[in-house]
Amino acid sequence: MGKEEENSNLSLLLVKLVQGLSVEWDFSKEEEQGCEEIEAGKQYAPLGKKLLVNNVTAEDLGLYACTARLTHSGRQFMIRNYIAVSSSSTLIVDCNITDTKGNTNLRCWRVNNTLVDDYYRDSRRIQEGIEINVSQRNHIFYTVNITFFEVKMEDYGRLFTCHAGVSVAYIMLKLPAPDFRAYLIGGLMAFLLLLVSVLCIYNSFKVDLVLWYRGTFYTAQAPDDGKLYDAYVLYPKSPRESQGQDVDTLVLKILPEVLENQCGYKLFIFGRDEFPGQAVANIIDENVKLCRRLIVLMTPESSNFGFLKTMSEEQIAVYNALIQDGMKVILIELGKIKDYSTMPESIQYVRQKHGAIQCKGHFTEEPQCAKTKFWKKVRYHMPPRRYHPPASVELLRRTPCTCTAGKWDAATGLIAS
Repeated sequence: MGKEEENSNLSLLLVKLVQGLSVEWDFSKEEEQGCEEIEAGKQYAPLGKKLLVNNVTAEDLGLYACTARLTHSGRQFMIRNYIAVSSSSTLIVDCNITDTKGNTNLRCWRVNNTLVDDYYRDSRRIQEGIEINVSQRNHIFYTVNITFFEVKMEDYGRLFTCHAGVSVAYIMLKLPAPDFRAYLIGGLMAFLLLLVSVLCIYNSFKVDLVLWYRGTFYTAQAPDDGKLYDAYVLYPKSPRESQGQDVDTLVLKILPEVLENQCGYKLFIFGRDEFPGQAVANIIDENVKLCRRLIVLMTPESSNFGFLKTMSEEQIAVYNALIQDGMKVILIELGKIKDYSTMPESIQYVRQKHGAIQCKGHFTEEPQCAKTKFWKKVRYHMPPRRYHPPASVELLRRTPCTCTAGKWDAATGLIAS
């Protein structure tokens, strides 16, 4: 008896009737707390020496006991028999027939117009059970079941008929409907897993993928946007000699070598590209409008934090970039900056929204390679196009250069050279 036997009837024949004895029958079911007597009701129907269990469920599994109290020659005897009802994978289907007394109709199960026991004589995986009858006042109630010990695909869609004279009833096994919720949940989980994997892979190799795409599919022709420069370089003028030399080396030698000579970009660097005699404010105002990016170099020196608030050059550059033109700003930190509270709100906003490229160590005048992680990060934020570098650059590419591998800063998620 298992879940497949729901809404069927179970008949337990526990003790054979002994002729000539006066017998009283009691039924009980053993539980963990003891033996509980079974009372007649909708679930259980004691009929003489039989017990009918209706609407069988998994809770009806267990050990049943039948107690018979016998009286013979003035002496009383008690006989008890047990039947264990366990779960199995068999399927039992009952055919209930109500017939008049004295009727000799044949009651049986057939398949393909052949008795079930004959049709499955070899395998015996489907068998007809023993007929059970209950005599009422004017009629007899018969139960003939059929047991499926094993169900195969060939059994689905086949008619199994229960015959009682000229009356016929049938059953047909149908394949269970697929659980679309399980497929839906599984498909959704697989899609989410794939999406997370793709996002993780993209975040890990985003810079390399974008640079490869630009180098493969973008043309060498500059866009017709009226701009003359790819980036305006804004950098602090540090009073400290060592720090000032380091920044000047980066701005005046290394940036042009990598971004201009190796990558073909065109930079405007104040102090290198302006014409003599022009007013500083006019130079900055005019040339910032001709640039596609604004590169801001930041140092960890606290004295440099206020340079954007005091110098007209930086004020004009930041104003034009962030307010008038909506220019994309590239922040490069020369060393780790712990306190940003003294920086202008506009720079704090850019730092919070887009992050910054962090560079550690000191720059030297040795040749730099544009394929290190730090320079890839800078190129990633530059305009998405490539130029044909000058012929002299081809010779430069053939000369070996010191390509110091960049490192990721775990605390900030930034790239260090």
